[in-house]
This record gives sequence, C-alpha cells and structure tokens, in this order.
Amino acid sequence: MLHYTDLQAIFPIMSTSIVYAISANPPTWGHADIMMRAAQKFDKVYWVAAENPHKSSPFTEEQKVRMMEAYVAYYKLNNVQVDYHAGTVIRYAKDKGSDFLLRGLRNTSDYQMELELAAGNRGIEKDIESICMFAKPHYATISSTLVRELAMLGEDIDQYVLPSFAQEIKDTLSK
Repeated sequence: MLHYTDLQAIFPIMSTSIVYAISANPPTWGHADIMMRAAQKFDKVYWVAAENPHKSSPFTEEQKVRMMEAYVAYYKLNNVQVDYHAGTVIRYAKDKGSDFLLRGLRNTSDYQMELELAAGNRGIEKDIESICMFAKPHYATISSTLVRELAMLGEDIDQYVLPSFAQEIKDTLSK
C-alpha cells in the first residue's frame, strides 16, 4: 500500500490535496471508508457529490451533502471538505488546485470503467493524476444501487449506510 511519502517519490506533487467524487445515491459506508482512508494520506480531501448526467437521483443536492457531512463528522475529520459539483470533476480539481483524483475500485468492472474515465480526464487535463484505492473486502459488494433496491423493498439498510439516514433514504425512495 502506498503512503503519501511514497507517492512523492513517484509523482512530482505540487499539492497535498485530492478530489474524491461520488454520485452519492446514497453515500455508503464503502464510500465513507475510502474518504476516511484518503484523509489519512492527504492534507486535504475534497469529497464531492458529483452530478452524473447519465444517472437520475432521487436525492437532492442538499440531502447528498448533508449525508456526506455526517460521515465526515462520524470519523471526526477536519481535513475533508464536502461539496457538490455539476460539471466535470477534472475541472473541479483544477479549480481547487488539486493534482489528484481519487477513484474507488470494488471489482474488475469498476477498474475498466475507471480506466476509461482516467483516459478521458487526461485528455482534458494532463497534469492531474487519477489514483485508485481498492475497497476493503467487506465493502466490495456494497453499491448505492444495492442500497436503493433493499430500501425500496423495505429491508434494513443500517449496515450499508450511516444508520441515522436509513429512514430518510427509505422515505425518499418511497416518493
């Protein structure tokens, strides 16, 4: 596992910040775990609820940001800024002066998608590197889609999301 000081030997680091964008439909313990681990490696983490034009979301911008902020508070992190962004994440990273994008990987399907996204981002901004972090094994099968499906079926989702938001997620999805 690479540590920030190891990255300095590999990449010419200009800043110690990283952007971790998720769709947050809803944010899960898997997303939060990667955010928390990034916060241990970088001075600043921009955890962004990013709007994906190919996905519709039942959750509002405010709900996403509030849920993400609750995870940050749960881990008691001072170096994570939660934000919402509707444009390309690579432009957001450039605006924040960050040299890195963080992507979470659960499986080989995620890898293929992230590889293609990284190539597209390099075409826009060559100086911003994409870094991938693997999900811990017990989070590798959690997806926002799974959480939404279980919630819509009335199942308990407390093990997948911050329990204080489980009912709100169910209520939002039942509308």
